[in-house]
Amino acid sequence: MSAKRLRITGRVQGVGFRDWMVRRAAALGVAGWVRNAADGSVEALVAGEAAAVEELLRACRRGPRLAEVVSIEEDLAEAPDQPGFLRL
Repeated sequence: MSAKRLRITGRVQGVGFRDWMVRRAAALGVAGWVRNAADGSVEALVAGEAAAVEELLRACRRGPRLAEVVSIEEDLAEAPDQPGFLRL
């Protein structure tokens, strides 16, 4: 099991990033949440099998069609208590 806290910067708000991430996470069986931050970034908590978490991170580096991801900061985290992946 792997769990990470992410801060994704660039043009990531107003481009459908959160909805896209919910679909990707569900397809990979990754739990957690995603939300917009006040500074214009997107924050997420992702947890699951290490390979699935890494695949989601690779996908996030590209993002949805209209996004322009500049950077992703990763920190180790505790896995969420609830199953599924939520858009907050």
